Amino acid sequence: MPKLSSTPPKVACLLLWYPLFTQPFIFREVEGLKNLLPTTVYTLYGPNLKHCSQEMLEEAHTVTTHGCKALPSVLLSLVRHSFCSPKRFLTLARKILGYKWPTPEIFGENLWAFCLGLALAPKLKSQDIQAIYAPWPRGTTTAALVIKELTGIPFVTTVRGDNLAPADPDLLAKLQAATFIRTNNFADQERVQDLQKDAKAKLRLIYNGLTLPLEDVSPKIANYTKNRPLKILALGRFDVTKGFDVLILAASILKQQGRNISVTLAGGGGISMGLGKLEGNLKKLTHTLHLEDAISFPGLISHNDLPSLLKDHDIFAAPCVIDPQGRRDGIPNTVIEAMSYGLPVVASNINALPEVVIDHKTGLTVPAGDPKALACAIAWLADHPMDAAHMGEAGKAHATRLFDPKTNAKHLADLLIACAKHQSPSASR
Repeated sequence: MPKLSSTPPKVACLLLWYPLFTQPFIFREVEGLKNLLPTTVYTLYGPNLKHCSQEMLEEAHTVTTHGCKALPSVLLSLVRHSFCSPKRFLTLARKILGYKWPTPEIFGENLWAFCLGLALAPKLKSQDIQAIYAPWPRGTTTAALVIKELTGIPFVTTVRGDNLAPADPDLLAKLQAATFIRTNNFADQERVQDLQKDAKAKLRLIYNGLTLPLEDVSPKIANYTKNRPLKILALGRFDVTKGFDVLILAASILKQQGRNISVTLAGGGGISMGLGKLEGNLKKLTHTLHLEDAISFPGLISHNDLPSLLKDHDIFAAPCVIDPQGRRDGIPNTVIEAMSYGLPVVASNINALPEVVIDHKTGLTVPAGDPKALACAIAWLADHPMDAAHMGEAGKAHATRLFDPKTNAKHLADLLIACAKHQSPSASR
């Protein structure tokens, strides 16, 4: 293990599930940390290994999972805290849970995280954990905050695009309690500063890392001719923020123009797995517009199969939108993976997407929710295949530099080392 200092701090990483097939970027991030610092992973829930890659499955045994099997020990910890220190317990419960929660699901996640934080606090202290990393600001950061209150162990949280609007009622308190706040794009960093004016000193920008192996591939669009279909790929969970309905409408416009296109809408729906709930709506829209011959829905794509899918397409589309509640993506990881394989990207010009899709340099940007503009951009790339290929090459260089997994893992490790120096006396041994 490379030594970043003479005594690298022990780190606990808190997640809901790990590994999780929908979060390869988290997997790459955590495994990168484990190569640099002594890192232990704890999950709030039990294993969820469906669709995980072989690499993920091989690391699953290293994780300390909780969930139903942990219920007896968690309840015992809850009783112990409430009887041994009732005043402190009630004060902490009011501080952590005393909010008007928007949904029972969000309250339930935070309630379980509160209880698990009580149980984990003495364990992490006995293991000499010196810093906690909570990659999501909801349940995982709730547990980290409880542990900090009980032991003084400081934590880093990561705030992402859809965590900021609509924000949970406890988000500001968590940002104030965090030693550092990490964002994975500049746009979200500015949004955090707008939300909490005094957060600037603790904000750190660390981009995600690429999760696919780099290959020496040339942009497929360089060989595009009108004798074959223009192959367009969109990939992700079927959620309103992805704007896949806008792409379907754009495909209808392109077909009306007589263009030969083939659109692949890969990914899936399913509320229980956090994959959105719009699959039925998207397929219905495709049927209504008589686009069954132009649009395919292959379903969930294994991470192992993603490289071949990327290499088989000319253009990647990311028509993201902001939903009525303000929810939005930051930089979808599918965008940077597509760029790393040389695909020119057409993306909406919202939030952090312009940080990577630089108009007429690494791709084209269009107004969000505008199918005509999206169709026009796709048509331009088809009519200028060599220019599109140059954008794809520039995008590949940009993505591999900005999202280098080893570099960004080192930045995150350095941040946790700095975090450990803020340990309060109550956590020292």
